[in-house]
Amino acid sequence: MLNRTIPPAHFATTRFDLIKPTRLTFANGLQVFIFNAGDQELVRIEWMVDNVFQAENRALLNTCVCDMLLEGTSAHSSAQLAEQVDFHGAFLVPSFGYDQSSLTLFSLNRHLPSLLPLVHEILTDSIFPDRELATYIRNNSQKLQVSLKKNSFVARRQFNRAVFGETRYGYTPDVSDYERIVQDDLRSLFSRQYRPEKAMLVVSGKVTDEVIRILEQLFGGGWQNDGDIMPHDVPPVFAPVAATEPIVVERADALQSAIRLGGPSIRRSHPDFPGLQVVNTLLGGYFGSRLMANIREDKGYTYNIGSGLASLKHGAFFTIASEVGVEVTEATLLEIQKEIRRLCDEPVTEAELALVRNYMMGTMLGSLENVFSHADKFKNVYFSGLGLDYYDYYTDTVNSITQEEVQRLANTYLDYDQMVKVVVGKTADRINN
Repeated sequence: MLNRTIPPAHFATTRFDLIKPTRLTFANGLQVFIFNAGDQELVRIEWMVDNVFQAENRALLNTCVCDMLLEGTSAHSSAQLAEQVDFHGAFLVPSFGYDQSSLTLFSLNRHLPSLLPLVHEILTDSIFPDRELATYIRNNSQKLQVSLKKNSFVARRQFNRAVFGETRYGYTPDVSDYERIVQDDLRSLFSRQYRPEKAMLVVSGKVTDEVIRILEQLFGGGWQNDGDIMPHDVPPVFAPVAATEPIVVERADALQSAIRLGGPSIRRSHPDFPGLQVVNTLLGGYFGSRLMANIREDKGYTYNIGSGLASLKHGAFFTIASEVGVEVTEATLLEIQKEIRRLCDEPVTEAELALVRNYMMGTMLGSLENVFSHADKFKNVYFSGLGLDYYDYYTDTVNSITQEEVQRLANTYLDYDQMVKVVVGKTADRINN
């Protein structure tokens, strides 16, 4: 008989069995990574391209090109494209990122002969029609004007600009920037960016020989570079971030203040990155974190507060974000300062560290629910110049990190006095920093 007073046995997670991709190179140089797993006749195909920046202060063009990929080609209008995708029960989704843009197709295998020619048409013959472009500019200008009334949105813009300056990572468009977008610029950028030498293909699901054959026919032989020599991606030049007075945007009618703190950090390729992820989780990376326990649970200053560590192609940043009542803005900053300095000055207890280890390992294990998740893990390391063995290093670091190492990392990378501090809302006349 089951004895319910005895908890079930549990074991620490120490390794993950990740699906390794098969790598192909099509005749035009397009790199293809194939994750073949699963029983259902379903695939996810991702066309990923490196963003080409014509100018650091015109990064909005890259966003616009990506957003408008499905707005029409020479042969099909946006409505016709959408109708074909919907008719086959598929999803076709463009997505823009700081460093790469993507077009992702979710489809049953049997519909690929009908859908892949449409995708090929989009990637080779998007025309950004005048009518759709005018609608896009009008809608997004209005959205920006609405967003600029939100404290959290303004705080994020101010933070990015303070950390990354006028580079592509710090660029924050204004309404007037939308008004300068013209069709010729979009077509020029599209022809330079959406081409095989700037792209990679990630195919996951039940990837049969027939799927590969169709892909190679359309995107190996039927997708060619135009012969122009493409410029190399020039890394942005970041100005040093000096400690300054807090950036305060006063809003007389604000009920809450949006807070952003942080600064430049280390990329995933740095040996300290997994350990710093442990430190970040302790501080504000999950619901049981110190910031959450103090500022939400104990003080009741906010509904949510958290911290994050983001790795980009040419940079990285650490950030703490929250929205608090205007009357406790300064008190919240003091509590954040206290928690950071406590992490630097006092060794974390082994019990708290064990809890964070289990959380991080459980989160990693839970994120590997299907073959698409395995492909996502691969992309994370691939774009950081790493291999899948990174995850062995990650798990070893998380499982073996010591109290002393946590304290060393906190002192090395979390200096409250050097952090960029942004407050949008109401504050006292002077913020204690």
